[in-house]
Amino acid sequence: MVSGPDLTAPDLTLVLGGARSGKSRHAEGLVTALGGPRIYIATSRVWDDEMAERVAMHRDDRGPDWTTIEEPLDLAGALRRHAAPGTGLLVDCLTLWLTNLMMAEADIAAETAALAETLPTLPGRIVLVSNEVGLGIVPDNALARRFRDHAGRLHQTIAALAPRVVLTVAGLPLFVKGNAP
Repeated sequence: MVSGPDLTAPDLTLVLGGARSGKSRHAEGLVTALGGPRIYIATSRVWDDEMAERVAMHRDDRGPDWTTIEEPLDLAGALRRHAAPGTGLLVDCLTLWLTNLMMAEADIAAETAALAETLPTLPGRIVLVSNEVGLGIVPDNALARRFRDHAGRLHQTIAALAPRVVLTVAGLPLFVKGNAP
């Protein structure tokens, strides 16, 4: 007997990759393919002119068909407020969100748990982008090691929930878990 798609599973994808790996472009394509409204939750904070240029470039690249929501800290709340049936929602990115939480001296475990509890309840297509930072050398300072460890735990938590996990390398999406939607 052939079974159809599991309609009870969340339409959730985690897209991981290194810097300039094509992860955001792939994630945007997953949201665009849905065909409905597109919401981009930006977790970055603009700390300097170079970051302001990056943000402007990304916004221009996405074009006018996207609604941008800036939310550096309350990611679970933003997802609950904006997820809707037929809507594609992209979070870019989890590692910047984690940076913001660390700088705010927030309870990382509690924030991760809140996100993990929220994700399976959301309607629409949710695509989360994050930087895979655990493939390099062990950082030489405690803060960077703590960040790497938090990111690794966050990725494991989200990957366990997501029906699809994609690793992008040189612009190529490699499906680590699940198939293309």
